[in-house]
Amino acid sequence: MARRGTEAFPDLGAHCDEAGCNQLDFLPFECDGCGGFFCAAHRVYRDHGCAKAPDQGRTVVVCPDCGDAIERTAVPGRQCDREILDAHARSRRCDPARKRKPQCPVRRCKEALTFSNTSQCKGCGLKVCLKHRFPADHNCAAAAAAGAKRAGSTAGCGRVAATCRSSSKVVAGRRWRCPP
Repeated sequence: MARRGTEAFPDLGAHCDEAGCNQLDFLPFECDGCGGFFCAAHRVYRDHGCAKAPDQGRTVVVCPDCGDAIERTAVPGRQCDREILDAHARSRRCDPARKRKPQCPVRRCKEALTFSNTSQCKGCGLKVCLKHRFPADHNCAAAAAAGAKRAGSTAGCGRVAATCRSSSKVVAGRRWRCPP
């Protein structure tokens, strides 16, 4: 009897090698210790009792201040987490500034700026989150200055347009007027 896949598709999936399971899994996990195939419930070394598992005593403690992973020793009762974190802080490797991500500078926005959600304004050069990427959303100084300049030029054009409207021309069979 074939242990892999079904009769119709022998290369599709594998049966779980755990003695009591034998579930057909179409996306099985291959253990890098014993080489067996396991379902999602038995993929971890301790779940299938792997005899050839790599060193399982390696664990880490994550520093809440800087986000570094500090390896602890294999003996469980040897060091507690607090001692490891205190030694890490004394070693001067703990830098809380590394963990903090820059935030969107728009008022009341607390979005962290990451690689995938940061946009730089072409007008003022400010880096903002995607919600505030348009100049009107982050009160762009360059866009406001350009808007004021445009408003000033439109006011002048209004006077010209008023005189222009009174005199319309016929060009190529169409009546032409100044744009408003």
